[in-house]
Amino acid sequence: MKKRAGIFTIFLLIVTNLFTFYFAKKSSYPAGLDMKKMIKLQLVEDYVKKNYLREVHEEDFYTGQLKGVVNSLEDPYSEYLTKEDMKKLTEETSGSFYGVGIVVAPGEDNLITVISPIKDSPADKAGIKAGDKIITVNGKEFMASDMQDAVETMRGEKDTEVKLQVLTGEEKKTIRDITIIRDEIKVETVISEKIDDLGYIGITQFSEPTATEFKEALDSLNKKKIKGLVLDLRGNPGGIVDGATEIADILLPEGTIVTSKNRDGNIVEEYKSKEDHLEVPMVVLINKGSASASEILAGAIKDFNAGPLIGETSFGKGVIQGVRQFPEGDGIKLTTAEYFTPSGVNIHGIGIDPDIPVKLKDDAKGIGLEYIDEDTQLQRGIKELHDIINKRTSL
Repeated sequence: MKKRAGIFTIFLLIVTNLFTFYFAKKSSYPAGLDMKKMIKLQLVEDYVKKNYLREVHEEDFYTGQLKGVVNSLEDPYSEYLTKEDMKKLTEETSGSFYGVGIVVAPGEDNLITVISPIKDSPADKAGIKAGDKIITVNGKEFMASDMQDAVETMRGEKDTEVKLQVLTGEEKKTIRDITIIRDEIKVETVISEKIDDLGYIGITQFSEPTATEFKEALDSLNKKKIKGLVLDLRGNPGGIVDGATEIADILLPEGTIVTSKNRDGNIVEEYKSKEDHLEVPMVVLINKGSASASEILAGAIKDFNAGPLIGETSFGKGVIQGVRQFPEGDGIKLTTAEYFTPSGVNIHGIGIDPDIPVKLKDDAKGIGLEYIDEDTQLQRGIKELHDIINKRTSL
C-alpha cells in the first residue's frame, strides 16, 4: 500500500511539473503569479479564443488584457495607454492636435462629462458648456467606461464632421443634437491684456510652456504699470502640475503651495514658494470647469489669502496621476497620490468654493475679454479689484 502511495505521489509531482511547464511556456503571465490564478487565466484565454463568435486578434486580445488590469481599479483617471494613446497624450500637453476641443472626465452617473470646452475651439463655438453630458457620438452611445473610445471617435481629420448628442441645462434633462466640424486645436494656454489700469491673464490649461508664457505676460503687464491683476482660471481643466506650482511661486509669498501624499499617507511631493512674489493685488475667477492643477493654484491663493476667488465652485479633482512609458512605447497613467492645499484640505469630489459667488446669466454667449459686456463674473472681478486698490490707496 505504501509503495502505491509513493508511486502516486511521484506521478502527481510529474503531472504538476509538466502542467506548470506547459503554462509557463504558453502563457504570457508572470512566473510568480499564483498557480491557480495563472491556470484560470489561461483557461479563460483559451476558451475565448476557441469559442468567441468573432475572430480574436492576438494583439487586440493582449491589449484588452492590459487595459483590464487598470480598469479593474474602477478609477476613472487611471488607464493603460497604447503607443498611439501615448503619442496623443504628448500632443495634448505640447499644445496642438485635431478634434473638436472638449476636455472630458467620467461623471459619477457613468456619463461622459464635459469639464470644459477649449476656448475658441469648434466645441466652444458650437455652444458646448462645462457640465454637459455627452451621450452619443456619431449616433453611437457611449458611457464613461467607454470614454477613451468616445474621445477617439470625436477626433479625426480637419474639416470632417462629428455629431454629438448631449444632455444640457441645469437639470441635465434637455437633449441637444450638435454637429461640429473638426479643426486643428491649438491650445493658447495664456491670454493677457491690459484693461484700463488692470492686468488680465487667462490660463486655459497647464501645458509644458505655460509657466514661461505666464511669466512673460506678467512681465509685460508690469512694464505697463498695472495696479492689479485679474487671474482667470475658468474652464481650465488642469494639466501639468509643475506649471501650476511654478506660477504659484511667482504669485505667492514664501510657504507651502501644495502637498501630495500616497496611499500610506506619506508625503511624496511638497511644492514650496520662495519669498519674492506679486506685489499688486489680485482676484481669481473660477467655475465648475476649473479642475485639477487649476484647483491647486486656486486653492493655494485662497489659503494664502492672496486674493478673493470669484465665480462658482470648482470641479473637485484632488488626485494626481503619474505617467510611465514602457520601452515598447506604450504606457500607463495611474493615480498615485492625492493632494492637499496649504491648509491641509483635499478637495476631491468637493471642489473649492468661491469667496464671492457669482453666476453667469443663462443667456451668456461666453466668458472672457471678448464677452466682457455679458460676463458678470469678470465684471465683478474688476469691481472687486478696484475696491481693493482704492482701500489700499486710502490707507
